[in-house]
Amino acid sequence: MAIDSFDFSDGKIRPNPDFMQMDAWRAFRILSEIVSSFDEMAYLDRLMVSVFGSARVKENTSDYFSARELGKLLADAGYGVITGGGPGIMEAACRGASEAGGKTIGLNIRLPQEQHPNPYQSISLSFRYFFIRKVIFLKYSAAVVVYPGGFGTFDEISEVLTMIQTQKINLIPVIFVGKKYWQGLFNWVKKDVLGKKMIDAQDIELVKLVDSAQEAVDYLIACHRYGKRGTEIR
Repeated sequence: MAIDSFDFSDGKIRPNPDFMQMDAWRAFRILSEIVSSFDEMAYLDRLMVSVFGSARVKENTSDYFSARELGKLLADAGYGVITGGGPGIMEAACRGASEAGGKTIGLNIRLPQEQHPNPYQSISLSFRYFFIRKVIFLKYSAAVVVYPGGFGTFDEISEVLTMIQTQKINLIPVIFVGKKYWQGLFNWVKKDVLGKKMIDAQDIELVKLVDSAQEAVDYLIACHRYGKRGTEIR
């Protein structure tokens, strides 16, 4: 709850009744956003791959080049690409797929510092609520590829892994690109999180760590074609 959702007028902390009354109407706005998103996504003609990563990555960087190559390789293999619709890694993946004639979907979020949709989206959806946006990512993704990113990327991938771990969504390939960036995180997960039994050993196998777009797509195709799973976290 926001600070203005509380009433301090009599010196005691109570929920603000005006704020509470707004919630019932907010539910209709939430439902409307869900229904319109489902309608837009209902007629996809190919498997879609979600690509997560930082909006701050610049065009002249190796991560941008790699994500752009990933988009192209996915389109060449018959996949579509779903991203958050913004700049950086999102733009690069959409751009590569678009240039190869692939389908790209941007799930744009409205932010205080307005996110500008990148120009490489076949379909552009706009969301007020992060949690609805996450539902659409998970409902329509046959795989997830993760590039270097910050809190937003961490949030998205934590949600994906939790949903897979708890069997709320299907077991899909989750591929991290960039060993130099991600290796420290995986070392910590293996040593401390698994070491202290906060997760099970089999949970480590939910992800694959690679170093290039080509490796990511090769592994993805192997998963979908042959049911190959597993990881090499060292």
